[in-house]
Amino acid sequence: MHNHVLNYLNEIVKKCPDKVAYSDGESNLTFREVWQICGCVGTNLIKKGITKKPIAVFMHRSPLEIATFFGVVAAGCHYVPLDEEMPAERISRILNTIQSPLMICDETTAEMAKGLAGQVGEIASIQDLACGERDENLLGEVYQKALDVDPIYVVFTSGSTGTPKGVVACHRSVIDYVTQLSEVLGFDGDTVFGNQSPLYFDACLKEVYPTIMFGATDYLIPKKLFAMPFQLIEYLNEHKINTICWVASALTMVSAFSTFDDVVPKYLRTIAFGSEVFPVKHYHAWKEVLPAAKFFNLYGPTEATGMTCFYAVNREFAENEVIPVGRPFDNREVLLLTEDNTLAAEGEQGEICVRGTSVTLGYYNDPVSTAEVFVQNPLNKIYPEIIYRTGDIGRYNERGELVYVSRKDDQIKHMGHRIELGEIESLVTALDQVELAACIYDAEKKKIVLFYVGSVDEKTLGAILKDKLPRYMLPASIYARETFPHTANGKINRLKLKEFYRERIN
Repeated sequence: MHNHVLNYLNEIVKKCPDKVAYSDGESNLTFREVWQICGCVGTNLIKKGITKKPIAVFMHRSPLEIATFFGVVAAGCHYVPLDEEMPAERISRILNTIQSPLMICDETTAEMAKGLAGQVGEIASIQDLACGERDENLLGEVYQKALDVDPIYVVFTSGSTGTPKGVVACHRSVIDYVTQLSEVLGFDGDTVFGNQSPLYFDACLKEVYPTIMFGATDYLIPKKLFAMPFQLIEYLNEHKINTICWVASALTMVSAFSTFDDVVPKYLRTIAFGSEVFPVKHYHAWKEVLPAAKFFNLYGPTEATGMTCFYAVNREFAENEVIPVGRPFDNREVLLLTEDNTLAAEGEQGEICVRGTSVTLGYYNDPVSTAEVFVQNPLNKIYPEIIYRTGDIGRYNERGELVYVSRKDDQIKHMGHRIELGEIESLVTALDQVELAACIYDAEKKKIVLFYVGSVDEKTLGAILKDKLPRYMLPASIYARETFPHTANGKINRLKLKEFYRERIN
């Protein structure tokens, strides 16, 4: 039984040392090179007397950054990934929260790191830390003392509703998640990942850790390609990428702009999507060009280590339907709790709460926020049992499949009716003339606001919706856009849409 994530690296390096593990299309690291860098970084941190501490990793997204993560873990520490695209204020807040004794930077971030020198104990270059020899005795002493409940990373939430919070995950929850995910999606040594996610989000777990578990290969796709659909698909083909686990917006960006008329992904066999609702008509566009591929809808919060639920898409859906999120991976349970903390009845909506090994350790250095959502299971009065309250609303359909409904925050009371903005978005996106849709709510003026990308003009769309939506669900304002703004993780940036709306009405 594995109780340490680096067990996988130590085993796989013996089986395929010279196989490429991680690549960005320009620089590559083999499993032997990853193992060597990991050991050197770990050794040098231990020699500095740093162990069981948060280590800020402020580097350019690259194979070397992943090897550095492993080196931090080898020293018995936990890595806190930062990135050059983060605003300086966000980085400062994170550093103030973690109080790290050391920040690791590379040549691209060294200059910016100098301005943060007062917020960490020391700044060290990865080029220096990766030099020298592995000290197996030092590494072995730390390894022998490690427990599977020791933290391995702290990743910070988007902070869309306030100060970002650092989610702490341990060996046990990551190993459990990666094992379950890999079994369901069928990862193996022939898997070639196309990694869309920034490395400072937990979404990258889906590729980073299965790579060392099976001896797969993980390509870090350049971010710029997600604004160039044709070149993105060519990149997948050039590197024979057969597995992608992307946010839904990244997939819709490809299918929304007729990319498949000119180029199709030749090697894809597994497509997983999540973090947002994937419109059925865009699923159909992908399925049409990849009829033999397997498609999976994934759902889960960062606070429950990656993804909690999966649905293998195995039947036809009408374009006004929502693809379910299915059921939990093994070794975890979803509880749908009503406002009075009882289980939701059949067909009734409830808050999605998660119990099991996947629940993380809480928020770093933030006991107040932790206590708000990492709570005692209200259904268990006998012994301590922590569950995570996601703030998401779900229900079970007639097939017993879990369906994501909305965020609590996205449920509004309008004209005396409770409305899910996602329901409006799904209906609008299903229209032939519309490719993408997103709604926000102006609580002050009591107005539903719709943004869309499509071939129909705003006035005509408004007229169409009058025949399809009840009066209390009709958008008061409709704005056509050429594209949607996106977050660093590729999701629709609703905060930017709210800013655009405020500018238009002021």
